[in-house]
Amino acid sequence: MKRLVIFASGSGTNAENIVNYFRKNNQAETVLILSNKQDAKVLDRATKLEIPSVYFTRTDLYNNDKVLQLLLDAKPDLIILAGFLWRFPEEILRNYPNKVINIHPALLPKYGGKGMYGMHVHESVVENNETETGITIHYVNEHYDEGAIIFQASTPINTSDTPLTVANKVHQLEYEFFPKIISQLINE
Repeated sequence: MKRLVIFASGSGTNAENIVNYFRKNNQAETVLILSNKQDAKVLDRATKLEIPSVYFTRTDLYNNDKVLQLLLDAKPDLIILAGFLWRFPEEILRNYPNKVINIHPALLPKYGGKGMYGMHVHESVVENNETETGITIHYVNEHYDEGAIIFQASTPINTSDTPLTVANKVHQLEYEFFPKIISQLINE
């Protein structure tokens, strides 16, 4: 069975969706959830899902080997960033080439880069009168949202849509497609 590690900074709805998807089909198991926010709801979800979880600091990620050692111990086949907001360290990327993926709540290359996450993206999409938005699943490299694109899915934006309704549409795409793309990647 393939082993997944998930990084998240927020509520963890995508993490929970991924865990539950693979519990149903037995292709993979989530062996560890990591968060850079001590009060992130994803850590509560991990506890309820009975998945080991660890909070780590900026120092743990960038200045010592704590996070890298956690990964080496977990032996992941794929590392999934599901709402993780920090730039990923090159040292970890070197240890896991083409094994770290991210989901972004827009159709990259539009609305990507530092500071473009969550509602910031949806507000920008609506302010710019876009007619569609969506999700991008991509490999992670040393730059925000610039790794090779694996998959995109789109949804139309109506003139009556608000950033909140756009966010809801994007979340539905995330829940539908993220686990399926992960499944494809681990079975290649």
